[in-house]
Amino acid sequence: MEPITVIVETPKGSGLKYDYEPKLKAFKLKKVLPAGMVFPFDFGFIPDTTGDDGDPLDVVVIAEQGTFTGCYVDCRIIGAIKASQTERDGSTMRNDRYLAVPEVSNLFKDVSSMILLPDAILKQLESFFANYNELAGKKFEVIERVGAEEAYQTIKG
Repeated sequence: MEPITVIVETPKGSGLKYDYEPKLKAFKLKKVLPAGMVFPFDFGFIPDTTGDDGDPLDVVVIAEQGTFTGCYVDCRIIGAIKASQTERDGSTMRNDRYLAVPEVSNLFKDVSSMILLPDAILKQLESFFANYNELAGKKFEVIERVGAEEAYQTIKG
């Protein structure tokens, strides 16, 4: 599989949520997380893609260090967490989270599939997104975890 370029919106360890605003061609502060809640890994998107929610596909970049908002990272896709998200108005849509590892990572250089990650990392991510959405009055429900090949094929469409 070829590397996928991810653009980081919110860095690992940030208690602030940023979104890229195409009309502004800039990143905008969207949300302040409650005290003590931070993003466990870099969170971003794959340019030139569109998910069911109308936004570019979401990606969690699993790495030993965080980067910065606006950083382009060449990654290999290692899987995805398929999920449904119920909005405050009761509408439900798919809002999957793709999992990726930077091509330049040392710690995760041998990780080609999310099944090679400690299960605690996956549970932490699922809990983070469930709690993050609950605080916004939404519901994030995991449907299933899928492997690298299926996730990659979905991205490539």
